Amino acid sequence: MATIDSKVVFITTSPRTPAKMIPEIELLSTHFASCKWDVDSQTAFMEMLREENFFHGQGANDPAFSARDRINRAPKSLGFVVLSPRIQLTLAGVELLKARRKEEVFLRQLLKFQLPSPYHKPTKRAADFWVKPYLEIFRLVHHFGSLKFDELRLFGLQLTDYRNFDFIVAKIERFRREKEQNAGNYKKFYQDYIFNELTQIHSDRIRAGRTRTRETRDASTRTFLRTQSNNLRDYADACVRYLRSTGLVNVSYVGKSVSIVPEKIEEVEYFLANTERDPIFVHDLPNYVSYLGNPEIPRLLTDDRELLEQRIRTQFPKLKISRSLSLFQLKDIFADQLEKRKDKFLRDQVRAIKDNRLYNEINETFEQISDNSLYDTPLMLEWNTWRAMTMLDGGDIKANLKFDDFGNPMSTAQGNLPDIYCDYGNFGLTVEVTMQSGQRQYETEGEPITRHLAKVKKASNKPTYCLFIAPQINEACIAHFFALHNMNISYYGGTSTIVPLTLEVFRKMVDASHSARCTPEPEQIRQLFERSRELARDSANEIDWYNEITEEALNWLEEL
Repeated sequence: MATIDSKVVFITTSPRTPAKMIPEIELLSTHFASCKWDVDSQTAFMEMLREENFFHGQGANDPAFSARDRINRAPKSLGFVVLSPRIQLTLAGVELLKARRKEEVFLRQLLKFQLPSPYHKPTKRAADFWVKPYLEIFRLVHHFGSLKFDELRLFGLQLTDYRNFDFIVAKIERFRREKEQNAGNYKKFYQDYIFNELTQIHSDRIRAGRTRTRETRDASTRTFLRTQSNNLRDYADACVRYLRSTGLVNVSYVGKSVSIVPEKIEEVEYFLANTERDPIFVHDLPNYVSYLGNPEIPRLLTDDRELLEQRIRTQFPKLKISRSLSLFQLKDIFADQLEKRKDKFLRDQVRAIKDNRLYNEINETFEQISDNSLYDTPLMLEWNTWRAMTMLDGGDIKANLKFDDFGNPMSTAQGNLPDIYCDYGNFGLTVEVTMQSGQRQYETEGEPITRHLAKVKKASNKPTYCLFIAPQINEACIAHFFALHNMNISYYGGTSTIVPLTLEVFRKMVDASHSARCTPEPEQIRQLFERSRELARDSANEIDWYNEITEEALNWLEEL
């Protein structure tokens, strides 16, 4: 059981991207089912997790704590695992691993998450919780049609009791009116507004002088409010990512807002009308665990055969539906049609990219990434790099990020594969991207990237290289990748040719490809990496190698 001391809605933030829990709970179930969840099993789980291709991280300082952070939060809170008296997947957890449409599994579990619960007990200082947070956030987004992230952060997270829904709506409407009056100075207006709201929310703590936080020794009210504001941002960000996992919401990465997918409004209206708003089994742990782990509740529109048939006829009018089909067969047919439609959207997008019709849009998106003006910049960098690689030259370019039903980027790759894989026939190229910088870049990206490359080399049985792209390249990464050029390590499949380039240099490579008189061939890409191998053998140190391979990249098409 966890205690909550929060004055705002508590949203699980680990893992930040919901899909990342899927391989982790599978690993937990495969190797630790029926074990006690104690320090020994937690440490062993973390040791095993660090060796997996899908894991980016360290967890080295306190492995047991890191394991609890990954499993006790979202996987347990959303009912995918039970940790007491022994470790086991719930029926919902089993369904998450095997289901074709994982979005539906996530949706059911999010709609059941509640405060308070036997898993989450508020302290006397906490808000008077009586809410299913994700259910009410869906209701809020549906009510307004579109909700800005700033509004979700500032007001949506104040919805600690669903009976205050109309009060929160009124606060957002007032905020929007005042925002119009301060259109020219929004940044200062919003900061003042959020500090004022937080001052009211935490008035008792401020009056009592309890303003010191774990993050700093500075006990000033302003620092306290800034910390609380950052916490709200983290909660709101995680909330949007989890809503996105259901496939029911659209995210405007430029406008930084969330809305219901037009084709899914009927689905949302169905569960808003039919899902109980009151928390249940608040003091009944056995029944709560059983309820939370049940993969068949709450009831969704797709559980109603008549309504499901109506949806299929609306979205796929040419499809013939036989009355002899079971509901499960009908769901599978609907899933097949959605997948085929998504594939068509992606094929159309690839054709537009290869025809250079999206060059200006791709370039503008890189500008916005560099300015950090987009929501979920890591996802946008991964997606836009895939588009750029598709435009760069020939080959079969696959992004391992998750797309929604309409071919829009939904979440980054789970981690068991490289971000992007380029198949050029007689050789391959993995592409890894990150917004991380400094020592954190080396710790989270350096070794996992090498493992990804080794896995692809082994599976493809052909020469494979790696391109690593980040806004800035950390010196430790440069040294690491330089050394791997000349180190024959059987664990990594021999030497590893990994070329790190800044985003600015990569963009210039894309510009050169667009401006070239002839369409670049895959061989030009291969020559760059073979040249990197030569330079690594001949360079005096990693700095010389990095400077020289950067220059080679800038002039990679000088003969065209």
